[in-house]
Amino acid sequence: MPGRARRDSGQAFPVYIAVVAGLLFLAFAYFAVGQAAFTRNSAQTAADAAALAAAQDAREQLREGWIEVILDPGQWGGFLGGLEYDPDAACDQAAEFAARNGAALSGDTCVPLDSGGFRVTVRTNGPESNPATASASAVIEPLCEYKEQEPPSEPPPSTPTPPDEGDEEEEGPIMGLMCDGVAWEIDPEKPTLPGAVDLFTVRLSE
Repeated sequence: MPGRARRDSGQAFPVYIAVVAGLLFLAFAYFAVGQAAFTRNSAQTAADAAALAAAQDAREQLREGWIEVILDPGQWGGFLGGLEYDPDAACDQAAEFAARNGAALSGDTCVPLDSGGFRVTVRTNGPESNPATASASAVIEPLCEYKEQEPPSEPPPSTPTPPDEGDEEEEGPIMGLMCDGVAWEIDPEKPTLPGAVDLFTVRLSE
């Protein structure tokens, strides 16, 4: 009987080794798959953040440029239409946000979209042997339009101005700006202006 027990033990040992080896292989495979999925997710997160950063920077540029010509509605078109901004400055923001998320622009890829916005491609940094690459697009959608108001058909009667008050006429408010269904009145003396989020929507695009 003792001899038989030793023989059974000897036969079971290789089976045990095979089972342990199989479990180790499965553990390694699951780890590798999980690591690859994590790297891909990290790359996509970095790409999304970079694309949004570029579009948001462009949105801020558009509002700042619009404010500079706020008293000249004839120059509003390019700003309200989402056209007047520096794409290089916006792409610098994309590179910065990619770096914050452990990635870098892949081949300096940050491309302005014809429809307004940016498409960004990033590549993850780090010690992993298989870095991941991902792309994302963020669009800039104008929310405002300006329609110049037509002058009244009959001008109101003028009031005589006393000589000591000069000949200058006060500028009236600028009317005709509509943002997402809300009318804005731009008072040249104390203008209340829409914010960047009132002027444009920035979102990731499929």
